[in-house]
Amino acid sequence: MNFCDNNRAIQKWASEAVQIPYKDPLTNRQTVYVPDFFIQYVDKNGRVSTELIEIKPASQSILERVGKNKYNQAQFIKNQAKWASASLWCKQQGIKFRILNENDIFSQV
Repeated sequence: MNFCDNNRAIQKWASEAVQIPYKDPLTNRQTVYVPDFFIQYVDKNGRVSTELIEIKPASQSILERVGKNKYNQAQFIKNQAKWASASLWCKQQGIKFRILNENDIFSQV
């Protein structure tokens, strides 16, 4: 969040500001998904870009990392439904949806 506050390229940002309806495949109920960040920034080409960003552990976001842990398997299934709805919502809004995990965040530390 400090990065967002202190980066000159970032014009606007918010945490958990968007609610996207989706059907939970584990309960078969309609509910809402709240992605982690909404960010609007000026990209390296000088264009304004807007992204919705979700941050999840690789064990819940990458199939090969889920393993045999039942909790991680359930979270992976639920996340797939959330992200499908988020991708569609973002496409309708003309913005990008991106999922990050610890490998993305800590790759330059």
